Amino acid sequence: MKKPTIILGKKHIIIASLTLVLGIAVYLNYLCAESGFGLSSLKKTDADQVANYGDAEFVDSTDSENYFAKARIERTQKRDEAAMTLQTMLGGGDLTEEEIATMKQDAVETSKLVESEAVIESLIKAQGFEDCVVYLDGESANIVVKSSGLAPSEAAQIKNILLGEISVPAENITIFEVK
Repeated sequence: MKKPTIILGKKHIIIASLTLVLGIAVYLNYLCAESGFGLSSLKKTDADQVANYGDAEFVDSTDSENYFAKARIERTQKRDEAAMTLQTMLGGGDLTEEEIATMKQDAVETSKLVESEAVIESLIKAQGFEDCVVYLDGESANIVVKSSGLAPSEAAQIKNILLGEISVPAENITIFEVK
């Protein structure tokens, strides 16, 4: 019986590298969450530890006018980089039909999330909020809203807008306030 030969192409190396980078990012995220480092490490009292539907967190920004523009630019740049990586991987020719179909399905899911982000941002602004940025990843949603004091009812209204557009567990929705 003939032993199969393993040929590693550029695409396989790229996929393995991206998988390794993703694994490292997940591990670092886990370490940061364990140590209390990051956006969620805002000082909280014992009463604040219980997450309630409608709660919001405050993010202090001295330059809130530029915050939203910068956030949108960064979000667009990261998506462009991901799209270029996907295009490079699809253009190499070393992928199986199943891998190509999976990548195309992921691209469709991402484009749906991008569209949903735009719709949700528009609906939130239509409710009278000055500005907002929405980040969706399929499993969770982070919303940054410009407000001079976000009431629990307003946070609940934002969550209802979000849940009307996409399906995300309510406990995976975070609202950040920028004044």
